[in-house]
Amino acid sequence: MAKLNKDDRRKRRVRQTLKSRAGGRPRLSVFRSSENIYAQIIDDAQGRTLAAASTLDKSLKAALKTGADKDAAVAVGKLVAERALKAGVKEVVFDRGSYLFHGRVKALADAAREGGLSF
Repeated sequence: MAKLNKDDRRKRRVRQTLKSRAGGRPRLSVFRSSENIYAQIIDDAQGRTLAAASTLDKSLKAALKTGADKDAAVAVGKLVAERALKAGVKEVVFDRGSYLFHGRVKALADAAREGGLSF
């Protein structure tokens, strides 16, 4: 078996902890690239995505200067929270993946909380 790099080990450790503490709640998963940021609410029991948002959405892309800054992360956080509430999801667990909880990831999380999600 191939040896995992540091990011993959961290992602696996975070997800393992989330599964043990989730209590049936869906997870808010974040992926950030150098140009965009993506967020989705995933129900692991059913294997379905309940809500998703990214800086590539037509409603956001025109309003943002770039998809790779904190302002873009805040916009995505608010949009995913709004879509989650429409889907009937109020409580989630936050899956930061292999990213540290600061910068764009923290901005997205704070905006999702302001938008009405609880985690």
